[in-house]
Amino acid sequence: MMMMKNTSGSFGYAQIEKEDPEDMKHRKAQFMIYKTMKKADVAVSSSSPSSNPIRIRICRLKIKFGNKLKRLRKSLLYSISSTVNTRVCAYKQFINQLKNLKRLVRTKQNLPTTTTKTSHQPIFLASSLI
Repeated sequence: MMMMKNTSGSFGYAQIEKEDPEDMKHRKAQFMIYKTMKKADVAVSSSSPSSNPIRIRICRLKIKFGNKLKRLRKSLLYSISSTVNTRVCAYKQFINQLKNLKRLVRTKQNLPTTTTKTSHQPIFLASSLI
């Protein structure tokens, strides 16, 4: 009777619940990170102890986590560099315009006036701009 019960039963295995797809992706990502970190540790430990610390960093940088992370990193770097460049260009353009305005005001002040009336002063002084 005991034998019959074992053969007709579930063979002692427990039923596993279905896992959430996001949890599966997270678990796979953790596993990939674990593997790459282990590879980096092996690469570092296999090198000679008198090696340069810069060389160790380069070895760690060479290991890739995946194409999506690489694309994300590049897009972030591009967006940061482009915003910095546009700010610098806008600042330079603004400073150049102020310098041109200052020169214009100086030349108008240095011109001799032909009228006897008092000459008009500019609304703002160029020296206070910069």
